[in-house]
Amino acid sequence: MPSKKVIIIALAIVAAPVLAVAWWLLSPLFMNTTVEEGFPVSAAATVPLPDDVTMPPDMTLAEAQSVMVGMAKLDAPMTEPMPSEMTASPDAATAVSDGMFRDADSFHRGSGSATVYRLPSGEGVLRLENFSVTNGPRLHVILTPSANPSGRAGVRADGHIDLGGLKGNRGDQNYPIPADADLSSFGSAVIYCVPFNVVFSVATLEAR
Repeated sequence: MPSKKVIIIALAIVAAPVLAVAWWLLSPLFMNTTVEEGFPVSAAATVPLPDDVTMPPDMTLAEAQSVMVGMAKLDAPMTEPMPSEMTASPDAATAVSDGMFRDADSFHRGSGSATVYRLPSGEGVLRLENFSVTNGPRLHVILTPSANPSGRAGVRADGHIDLGGLKGNRGDQNYPIPADADLSSFGSAVIYCVPFNVVFSVATLEAR
């Protein structure tokens, strides 16, 4: 008959992976991650040339701007505000659709707004504001044609796009949308637990 010490060691070996999985599943419930991102900068923004700068005849405007950006990185931190051409704002962008997050059930809760924007550059972005959701393992942000998905079939419907892992379960956040996506084709933004195919929160998107 095995000794008590051997039994304890065996139980510890068996329990270790069980406890590890339990911690992975449950620890997010006791943690909150807040992300505060400003409205996204347009990737197509340009840097205007100073009036007293003359470009070489064989250099394009884009090449000159690239050189200026590189040189600027060697300077001290800027003390003057960036030119308006360098940033995008909600006023400059076009809101394609928006909606409010709601609870999936009594345990999986969500709130805040989701807005699909078309930036001046033509890029798309999903913007979450005043956002909060119950935390969980491997939560992803998904845009789907379904207006009110409640499970895997609706979330993973044809035409859905997985924008990647949720950056934080609270705060204002930006998620770039692939350039070839039809921004008007999405019926909802979903916070989705990938390992267990569970919907945590849904924001039904309505055209603006």
